[in-house]
Amino acid sequence: MHVFKRFIFPALYGLLIYFTIRVLHDSEFHQLFWRRSWKLNALEMSVSVLMGYVAIACFRWMLRRIDQQRRTLDGWQVLRELCILVGVNFVIVNVTVTPLVAVTDDGLSYGDFADVNVVSQLFAVIYYGIARSAAFLAAYVEKQVQLEKITNQQLDTELKFLRAQYHPHFLFNAINTVYFQMDEDVQAAKQTLEKFSALLRYQLYDQQHPVPVGQEIRYLENYISLQQLRSTGRLQLRVNIDPVLNEQRVYPLLLLPLVENAFKYVGGHYRLEINLHQDGPQQLTLQVVNDVPESLPVKTPGGIGLENLRRRLELLYPGKHTFSAGLQGSQFIATLQLQTDGPY
Repeated sequence: MHVFKRFIFPALYGLLIYFTIRVLHDSEFHQLFWRRSWKLNALEMSVSVLMGYVAIACFRWMLRRIDQQRRTLDGWQVLRELCILVGVNFVIVNVTVTPLVAVTDDGLSYGDFADVNVVSQLFAVIYYGIARSAAFLAAYVEKQVQLEKITNQQLDTELKFLRAQYHPHFLFNAINTVYFQMDEDVQAAKQTLEKFSALLRYQLYDQQHPVPVGQEIRYLENYISLQQLRSTGRLQLRVNIDPVLNEQRVYPLLLLPLVENAFKYVGGHYRLEINLHQDGPQQLTLQVVNDVPESLPVKTPGGIGLENLRRRLELLYPGKHTFSAGLQGSQFIATLQLQTDGPY
C-alpha cells in the first residue's frame, strides 16, 4: 500500500487528468488522439505524470504543514486550505502542462487553457476531499480507541476499588472471631485461622477472571463455616446447593455479598436460608432469605456491600443479570440471577 501511494498513485493522478483533458478536447474538435504522433502523445503523458508527482508531493507537504499548525477545524479553515491548494495547483499546472500545450497542435487557445485548469482543479479538490476525509476518519478511529482504553482502565480501577472494599469488613469479622475463641478453645482458633487464611488467599489471588462456580461454592462453604463459629446457637441455617453447579464460570466474589449481608443482619427467629441452583443451561440463581430483627433500623439492611455488588454487576454483566433485594414482611430476601459462561 505504501508503494502504491508513493510511486504509483501520483502517476495515475497525472494520467487521469491528461486523459480527461484529451477526451474533452477531442470531443469538442471531433479528433482521435491515438491517430496523432505517438511521440507527441508519449511526451504529453510524460509531462502529465511529472505534473502528478509534483502536485501530489506538494499537496501532501502542504497538508502536513497545515496539520502541524492547526488546532481546530472549522468552515473558514477548510476554505483557507482549499484556496491554498487551488493556488498551488494553478502554479504547478501552468508551469508544467500549459507550456507544452502552447507548443503542440495548433497552440494554446482560451478553451485549451480553461480545459487544463478546470480539469486539474477539479481533480485537486477531489483529492483534497478524499485525503482530508481519510485523515479525519483515521483520527476519529484513533480517538475512539484511546477513549475506549481510558474507559476500560477507569472501569478496571473502579472494579478493583469495589472489590477492595469487601476486605476490611471481612478482616474485622474474622479477627474478632479468633480473638474470642482464644480464651475458650485454642484448637478451634487455629482451625478458624486456617479457614480464614484460605478465604483471604482466594480473595487476594483469584479475582481477575471468571472461575468455575464450583470454586466459588467451596469459598462460600468455607465462609459459611467460619460465620457459624461466630453465630449463636439460635441460628437456624439451611443451605441448598444444586450439585450440577460445578464447571460453569462466573466472576469471583459476586455471590459473597448476599451471604455476608444475611449473616450481618439476621435476627428475629434467626432463620437463614441459602439456595443456589441452576435454572437453565447458562443461568445461575442465588437466593438468600434471612429473618430480620424485630426492632429494624430505619435504613433497610444492605449497606455498602449490596450497593457495590450492584455496580460490579453493571460492569461485569451488563444486560446479563437481574438483582433484587428488599424486605418482605419479617424477612430480607436477596435474589441474584446470572447468565454464566460454559466451561473452558
